[in-house]
Amino acid sequence: MTSTPAGPSPLDPEIAARLKRGADGLFPAIAQQYDTGEVLMLGWMDDEALHRTLTTGRCTYWSRSRREYWVKGDTSGHVQYVKSVALDCDADTVLVKVDQVGAACHTGDRTCFDAGDLPLGQ
Repeated sequence: MTSTPAGPSPLDPEIAARLKRGADGLFPAIAQQYDTGEVLMLGWMDDEALHRTLTTGRCTYWSRSRREYWVKGDTSGHVQYVKSVALDCDADTVLVKVDQVGAACHTGDRTCFDAGDLPLGQ
């Protein structure tokens, strides 16, 4: 069962052919601040979300809980302007370098990864 709308891929066929997706048609998308390297968040994309991200210059994700597309910042004002998109070596994750305006996390924090470091060596 797929969690995203079915249909032909809107992506460039060469990109679509390279992508490895999960059984649900999704792949992780890591958002990183383009100039500092700060890791901001992890979201989920499918072919349509990636296509929209590449063509609009704004990050579009697939919400697994709401089962709909969402453009980062449309409701919060905390926009992600896309600077570059790269596919990882296994072709199963994308790295989206963005210029983040405001908070990236739904909690209002700058990044989703500031909830505290986990202890090492225990």
